[in-house]
Amino acid sequence: MMFFFYWERSKQMKDILHIAQILWAAVGGSIGWFLGGMDGLVYALLTFLTIDYITGLMSAVLERKLSSRVGFKGIFKKMLILAFVGIGNVLDLYVLEQGSAIRTAIIFFYLANEGISIIENSSKIGLPVPEKLKLLFQEIHSKGDNK
Repeated sequence: MMFFFYWERSKQMKDILHIAQILWAAVGGSIGWFLGGMDGLVYALLTFLTIDYITGLMSAVLERKLSSRVGFKGIFKKMLILAFVGIGNVLDLYVLEQGSAIRTAIIFFYLANEGISIIENSSKIGLPVPEKLKLLFQEIHSKGDNK
């Protein structure tokens, strides 16, 4: 009798895990489609978003200005950046109906923006940043402003 009870609970757990896997795949697939696929540009942007958040957190800790409100605001900004990438992808697919010019321009703009922010946070922490790297991000950022 005890074996049957254990087996039944194990089966329920497997069903729950199976449903969770299906939901996870559906959400991941939808996000991937919305962002225009998980290509190198999206991976770079996700990396920059994560590093910017972490360096901002480090800077806030060292300056004793850590705030959950500011932290959540930062997360919301990162989510909006991804929303803009998705909007750019939808415009490329359904309005322009060719290429990915808008999506790419949006990603480059925010890559440069996040790169500049990472450099600023690194400087606040006390890390010396190569001047050429600063100039590179400023140049990319200014090209993104012109598009």
